[in-house]
Amino acid sequence: MTNRRTILGVLGGAAFAALATAFTAAPAMAQEVTLKLHQFLPAQANVPKLVLDVWADKVEADSKGRIKVERYPSMQLGGKPPELMDQAIDGVADIVWTVVGYTPGRFPSTEVFELPFMMTDARAVSRAYWQMFDKHWKDTEFKDVHILGAWVHGPGMIHTNKPVHKPEDMNGMKIRGGSRPVNSLLTVLGATPVGMPVPAVSEALSKGVIDGTTIPWEVTAALKVPELVKNHTEFTGKALYTITFVLAMNKDKYNSLPDDLKAVIDANSGEEFSVFAGGTQADADGPARQKAVELGNNIITLSAEETAEWKKAAQPVYDEWIADVKGKGIDGQALIDEASALIAQYTK
Repeated sequence: MTNRRTILGVLGGAAFAALATAFTAAPAMAQEVTLKLHQFLPAQANVPKLVLDVWADKVEADSKGRIKVERYPSMQLGGKPPELMDQAIDGVADIVWTVVGYTPGRFPSTEVFELPFMMTDARAVSRAYWQMFDKHWKDTEFKDVHILGAWVHGPGMIHTNKPVHKPEDMNGMKIRGGSRPVNSLLTVLGATPVGMPVPAVSEALSKGVIDGTTIPWEVTAALKVPELVKNHTEFTGKALYTITFVLAMNKDKYNSLPDDLKAVIDANSGEEFSVFAGGTQADADGPARQKAVELGNNIITLSAEETAEWKKAAQPVYDEWIADVKGKGIDGQALIDEASALIAQYTK
């Protein structure tokens, strides 16, 4: 009897130990996380290669491999670029990088940074954008997602099949615009705005669907724009425009992370990451511009006086935007004043 009790006791102790081990191991296993990162550009384009991959690699390293970031370029998880924000909200993807303006009017306050001639330097404007997002929009317009970064690209400009020097040169041209304020600007200048995501630009140019496009230099190489049009119009001083981006995460996915892994995400998110992302995009402008130079393309750099003509022509865009957002309960002039002050503060 004693032997039987001893054996049962040993077996029971072993079983309890095994069970205890299983329970203590379970949380560790649950902390292994895979995040699906979805975006619209090819993997070799500048933003995926120089910004998103750098971010993902850092998160993986800082988590000591407990977080794996699966990267899905070129809309590989399905859908179209304007659907990316909803994919983050719905959990189709855990994280998305997207152009805010792909859903016109949905995030109206952020459009203040996309108004003509607000943009100075991508690092300065990205810092201002993040600070205004964090102060005003985190819990309002972006309440359905967890924003990891908010930034802008380098100086926006025009790439066309015929030379453009003056505002009136735009009259009658079909130009791809990247956001609602940019499309308003094109309309004011007499052009016909054509809305389409960036990946569609190459085919539209090659087939003559559009006469030109508004994009920064850095993305022209991936889209082969210098091979498709031969004229590029740059501006002196403040840029013609810029576009706002966000790196957005599904809220439930973020909230499900253990605190130490949330800390890894947090450490690689926010203002400094946003400044890095915007600055990195802008730094890629130079090499892309050089390719157009090597092809012998016509690069038109407008003087400060010539740029002032464009700024004057663009004034109705401000008036229209202020009136439009007023109907949504937004003080557009106050946003313009605040954004302008922050941009001036951070522009070196």
